Amino acid sequence: MLLNFNSNLYLYDKKCNFAALKIMKMVYILGIESSCDDTSAAVIADTTMLSNVIASQKIHAEYGGVVPELASRAHQQNIIPVIDTALKRAGIRKEELSAIAFTNGPGLMGSLLVGNSFAKAMAFTLQIPLIQVNHLQAHVLAHFLNKPNESTPKPQFPFLCLTVSGGHTLLLQVNDYFDMVKLGGTIDDAAGEAFDKAAKILGLPYPGGPVIDKYAKDGDPNKYSFSISHLPGLDYSFSGLKTSFLYFIRDNLKENPNFIKENIHNLAASIQSAIIKSLTDKVKKVFKESTCKDIVLAGGVSANSGLRKAMTELAKRYNRNVFLPPLELTTDNAAMVAICGYYKYLNKEFVDYDVSPYSNDSMQK
Repeated sequence: MLLNFNSNLYLYDKKCNFAALKIMKMVYILGIESSCDDTSAAVIADTTMLSNVIASQKIHAEYGGVVPELASRAHQQNIIPVIDTALKRAGIRKEELSAIAFTNGPGLMGSLLVGNSFAKAMAFTLQIPLIQVNHLQAHVLAHFLNKPNESTPKPQFPFLCLTVSGGHTLLLQVNDYFDMVKLGGTIDDAAGEAFDKAAKILGLPYPGGPVIDKYAKDGDPNKYSFSISHLPGLDYSFSGLKTSFLYFIRDNLKENPNFIKENIHNLAASIQSAIIKSLTDKVKKVFKESTCKDIVLAGGVSANSGLRKAMTELAKRYNRNVFLPPLELTTDNAAMVAICGYYKYLNKEFVDYDVSPYSNDSMQK
């Protein structure tokens, strides 16, 4: 029989023998994410997501990309109301929190400092543990979150992970929650950056990835072809693809000033297809070399409908299980930070108040 008193789960036998009483305390983690231009806070109870609040910064659209100084200022304005809303939606008081997990890198230094400083101050005030989280690891572990009254299948260790975002493109083998081995990565630009650059060339608004995806749905992906890198091994390169696309558009505009407007759907579909082919070609290669049965998608670009479809078909062809994150967990969010913090909490991996943020893409934190 189960009883719930003050967030503690009391277990006792049918004879109500309270001498055998066991107490299992629920772990509440507050996650804080501020690595780029989204301010987010979330609360989880063990692995169950109770709230996930995100405040996006629209101001960057007029500049065609994230302006670091503007981002850090917006984080300062948003962080208190976002955390307050996350706690209220979760239905708990801050005094009930077990620990605070925050993104400490990689990311924009000014943005990271806002989340870092607030997490330290709040943890010190509440006298609860402080947990630093690697942004890239958090994207991977988002697959272990549950919604209330819902438990979905989870990937089994070891599994493969393709992490694709505006700043990162990584192919990983995940042996455990924090044992992630890099199999390959981009040597220059990220796939998400290629999407945004292509959109900018086409005169589409920032962020460009979702807009490219929207137009691509009504286009022919085989209408145009662009140069795709064929690096040996499992590393990626997207700089050549971006240059190929730029020169193609430039040359056609010389002959027809309305070329983009008249062919926007086919152009979007073709460049999207080229980026996806670059990604899936390496996945095919690792499928032939690895015995891992599961592969997961992670990162902002994992929301792309073309990539989700291509990975689903590829996994089926190679007899693998594919795990696609819910769309609300593809972009930067604090729920993924909280679940990463939860597993660190179980291992008592806490940090002191002198911990500093880092901007590089290390997977070791």
